[in-house]
Amino acid sequence: MSRRFVDLSITLDNDVITDPPFMRPKITYQTHGETVTELQHFFPGVTAEQTPDGAGFAAAEMVTMSTHNGTHLDAPYHFHPTMDGGERAITIDEVPLDWCFRPGVKLDFRHFDDGHVVTAEEVAAELARIDYDLQPLDIVLVNTRAGGALGDPNFVNIGCGMGYDATMYLTERGVRVTGTDAWSWDAPFSYTAKKVAETGDTSLIWEGHKAGRDIGYCHLEKLHNLEALPAHGFTVSCFPHKVKGGSAGWTRAVAIFES
Repeated sequence: MSRRFVDLSITLDNDVITDPPFMRPKITYQTHGETVTELQHFFPGVTAEQTPDGAGFAAAEMVTMSTHNGTHLDAPYHFHPTMDGGERAITIDEVPLDWCFRPGVKLDFRHFDDGHVVTAEEVAAELARIDYDLQPLDIVLVNTRAGGALGDPNFVNIGCGMGYDATMYLTERGVRVTGTDAWSWDAPFSYTAKKVAETGDTSLIWEGHKAGRDIGYCHLEKLHNLEALPAHGFTVSCFPHKVKGGSAGWTRAVAIFES
């Protein structure tokens, strides 16, 4: 039996725009020769030239970032303080690992306009098109137009989003992890803000996220390379970093094919 891996994660980068200005990550790179001070903390007086290879100590990086930078898994606590009708929402370090290694299903919504809010009926129609019956704990990935726009200065405004009913359609059938290649599971805020201004309906804000109040679930954001996946027939691995009490955890999401 052979195994093939497809990387579904973006690269954490100083230059590629994947977040609004106020929350972009910052990586400071240190070369081997620039960490001699750290070396001397452990070995006082030793110089770079005296190290075994004369190259200094060790390359390292200092990173300032949010748990929502890069490809990450959002915990139910991110969406609301409670879930499942009033239970305390679980944080990222409490997410069952069993949720994070499951058969994957891809819904292709690249044809929808930016800002479109996907409905339950559209989810059902796509599942019918790919001839797939959802199973409990399937990991459902949504391929939007944002997948091909990584690094576009307008990235956070690209792609469709999943509405409340669409999200509930999935979670009512036992799905507990979903994902998108867009900046957010919901439609871009710029489009939602116009609708709220026109209607005064603030329930439209983060309606897909807020479905987690009724049924707790997680979603992956800023996935990549979903275009390389078939509609089903693969396994998704998306174990999050264990941030105590965190609303999210960085994730190296991977699709695995067995043959």
